[in-house]
Amino acid sequence: MKALITGITGMVGSHMADFLIENTDWEVYGVCRWRSPLDNVEQLIDRVNKKDRVFFDYADLNDEMSLITVVRKIKPDYVFHLAAQSYPLTSFTAPIDTLNTNIIGTCRLLEAIRLEMEQDSEYRPVVHVCASSEVFGKIPAEKKPETGIHEECPFHPASPYAISKVGTDLLGRYYAEAFGMTVMTTRMFTHTGPRRGDVFHESTFAKQIAMIEKGMIEPVVRTGNLESLRTYADVRDAVRAYYMLVTKDPIAGAYYNIGGTHTCLVKDTLDTLLSMSPLKKEIRVETDPERLRPIDADLQVPDCRKFKEHTGWEPKIPYEKTMEDLLNYWRARVDKGEEFLTR
Repeated sequence: MKALITGITGMVGSHMADFLIENTDWEVYGVCRWRSPLDNVEQLIDRVNKKDRVFFDYADLNDEMSLITVVRKIKPDYVFHLAAQSYPLTSFTAPIDTLNTNIIGTCRLLEAIRLEMEQDSEYRPVVHVCASSEVFGKIPAEKKPETGIHEECPFHPASPYAISKVGTDLLGRYYAEAFGMTVMTTRMFTHTGPRRGDVFHESTFAKQIAMIEKGMIEPVVRTGNLESLRTYADVRDAVRAYYMLVTKDPIAGAYYNIGGTHTCLVKDTLDTLLSMSPLKKEIRVETDPERLRPIDADLQVPDCRKFKEHTGWEPKIPYEKTMEDLLNYWRARVDKGEEFLTR
């Protein structure tokens, strides 16, 4: 079996590759751009060099021919479409790039797969399109279902990123319904852990704490909105869910909410990370206006019963373990003497 991962050099893509190498005998093909940083996949480099089950291929969501070429060359049995412009705050200043990469880029990939299926009637890949819980956006508290946000809640995206993920979600379902492709979409709620980008709230908190402990910056953690409610899952549970999605009786056109079980305010997440630092009593917290979104999706609590009932998936990694591993990830990078932007 062959699996194709778009965005293999990202947090989720790299963990997806790790999971497949450890738990299957599949060949893993990663799509990356020539300029993609390889920090998250350094553990795979030796395998890539030896052509030992892991292969990197150049392609770009903004280049249709590169995607057609890769799909035709590999003919993957499974496709995990994880590549995206994934940072909501950046989407406010780069909306066109976000919409083009996430919506049109997804369309280009699905077209490449459709064209290959048209050429070879026996080719029937299973495709996972990763949307986002951000599609639900800013749901008023009085309209939030008691059991959490379920799949049929209306979309109310609160950023260009969220709008782009609405398009991504609908494209996946369209290709399933219009062309009989086995495409499924997921709306994963907040998922984090080692390798999380430092532009996301819990990861920038952990990075700042690690830098403070090393004396690299003053003892101040700068934050955005701390009153937003989030439900956290571990990225390693997330990729296990994605594997189950494509292997447990995949249903063409299906769409699922997936998320963890620990719900808290962002300020509680910061408090958890601070409690793990020996300098917790010395660290101040300050709001940084540049970290605030013009509008925030602030009630992100999922109802994941549909996915759990279909696959049997349950998150296994405790929230505290996730946060500890995230903090230790940044401590290790700081200890290596890396230089970081203070963001």
